[in-house]
Amino acid sequence: MHLAETTWTDAEKDADVALLPVGSTEQHGPHAPLGTDTLAAEAVAARGADAYDGEAVVAPAVPVGVSEEHRHFAGTLWVSPDTFRAYVRETVESLAHHGWDRVVVVNGHGGNVDALREVAARLTRDGVAYTAPFTWFDAVDTDLGMGHAGPMETSLLLATRPELVREGRLEEAAAGGAARWGEWEAGVNLAYDSAEFSGNGVVGDPREASEQQGAALLDAAGEGLAALMGVVVDREWEQKGE
Repeated sequence: MHLAETTWTDAEKDADVALLPVGSTEQHGPHAPLGTDTLAAEAVAARGADAYDGEAVVAPAVPVGVSEEHRHFAGTLWVSPDTFRAYVRETVESLAHHGWDRVVVVNGHGGNVDALREVAARLTRDGVAYTAPFTWFDAVDTDLGMGHAGPMETSLLLATRPELVREGRLEEAAAGGAARWGEWEAGVNLAYDSAEFSGNGVVGDPREASEQQGAALLDAAGEGLAALMGVVVDREWEQKGE
């Protein structure tokens, strides 16, 4: 059940678990849309809900995340970690108010990871909702490098929203990008912003992407999410007021 597409009268039915997709609106090179991370989170959430052996509620996505590192590129939007945590927390509180107190936050953006871990722990410890963060690219086993707007993300787009990939710009994306994320010395990343090491924001070679690889990634991420949903539903947890 996708909340944005249903009526309140239909939303009254019981569900085992709720999914909250979160992403970002940030540069993904010259070939991929600014909403890549959000689109990925939505696609994985939908696949996970389909693969889950039970009833799931899919909430509307949170489209702006912790993305200030991409601020030099036009169209990038960002909020502070505090604002992001507050938005996620209050959205989960809304879900819990309706009885959906087992929640998996489906994440598509690396910059959100730390904030999500913190807010999920707080929601769980406070007895609001048992909340688990799920970052799709950490849940798949692949030889493709994650990078940024690289082969993994581009492959997933080719499998889910191919009309948004500017395939005629893949050569440009590869030529102006970087081989790895950051500028490292003694295990420390000295670069705070992506513009410091990538001329067009790309990390990795998106020319290595394919629709077939994207379909496999989507299946693997969806299956992993469905398995996590089952564990979250069955997990013992001390609810507020108990």
